[in-house]
Amino acid sequence: MASKQLWHWRGVTSLGEIRQGSVWAENKMAAMASAGRDGVQPLSLTRRATRKSHWRAQYSSELMQQLATLLQAGLTLSESLMLLAEQHPVAQWQAMMQDLAQRLAHGASLSDAMQQWPEAFPPLYHTLIQAGEMTGKLDYCCAHLARQQEEQHKLSQKVKKALRYPLIILLLALLVVIGMSAFVLPEFAAIYRTFNTPLPILTQMVMSMSAGVQHGLPLIGLLATLPFLLRPVLRRSPYWQRLRPQLLLALPVVSGLIRGQRLSQIYTVLALTQNAGIPFLQGLESVEKTLTCSWWRDVIHQTSESIAKGSAIWQAMEQQKIFTPLCKQLVRTGEVSGSLDKMLENLAHYHSDQTHQQAENLATLLEPVMLLVTGIIIGTLVVAMYLPIFHLGDAISGG
Repeated sequence: MASKQLWHWRGVTSLGEIRQGSVWAENKMAAMASAGRDGVQPLSLTRRATRKSHWRAQYSSELMQQLATLLQAGLTLSESLMLLAEQHPVAQWQAMMQDLAQRLAHGASLSDAMQQWPEAFPPLYHTLIQAGEMTGKLDYCCAHLARQQEEQHKLSQKVKKALRYPLIILLLALLVVIGMSAFVLPEFAAIYRTFNTPLPILTQMVMSMSAGVQHGLPLIGLLATLPFLLRPVLRRSPYWQRLRPQLLLALPVVSGLIRGQRLSQIYTVLALTQNAGIPFLQGLESVEKTLTCSWWRDVIHQTSESIAKGSAIWQAMEQQKIFTPLCKQLVRTGEVSGSLDKMLENLAHYHSDQTHQQAENLATLLEPVMLLVTGIIIGTLVVAMYLPIFHLGDAISGG
């Protein structure tokens, strides 16, 4: 919560027991009052720094899974949250869970209390928890929400790993080429100038490239730092935010991974909302809130508008090129047969499995390819450097 600060307190009870904890409050007086609610006399109060990196999605999904387990065991929401707060390793999460428990004790619902903490709980959490409260299936919704978040996290990590590996290998190969061209090859060039024999063509080409790298080294350094300089500007640019996903979807290998990951996320959220009894249009609103990319949000928003105007779901999807023919066919079948939730689950599992398989295949294929490319680049440089030495004997004997 942006308006609140994290405070760590230490106090003593009426029985002389020493207690300590963390609390969120607007100022020191409010923190002192909050710490002394349970008959504790605060002795010290210090402000703690908070980190955005501690608001991890992993902690949110773990909280939902543990909350579902405790609810199924018969504990109340307030008791479950207080118990989980005592066991959490991060102070700001402990204070946040205690705040949720206090709001519940004052009559607020869990969904409304979570809405006060957007850093920890995305909009999807509020929507599904609210549906669970309305239908009496809060433990079911918590468990499904945790499972969905964990699956999406694993899929996202696998896709990033598959795309990151070739970039790292190519970057290392490029750095080796630049280093050898700028520092190693000039030394060999100085030696070869003393030879009274023409250099092989391959060596001449590599030497010319080395001279170009030496003269253009400042420009290469500027081009290398340019992406880091432009990144903050591009992240704030609405035009780039809409252009970037379209460029990625136009790439031959990357497009399948990104499309599959996003479609898996969309259908998983829609399946969860359908199983929770939420109307389809409201489920699309939840999907739109969970997407971070503005271009994907526009796609879902246009689909929602078409359905609101009277189009069938599959017809609205047919207007968007991002949805595959299989998506439209299964959604149409689900609408006709009344089993839309099952079809959405099947689509979510299908795209998730396909993306997992594509990521594994890409990693398996790229490993030998990248090794081969790197070997060719390094081998060409080494052969070009040492090839004139093989002709050194001819030059000496001829002299």
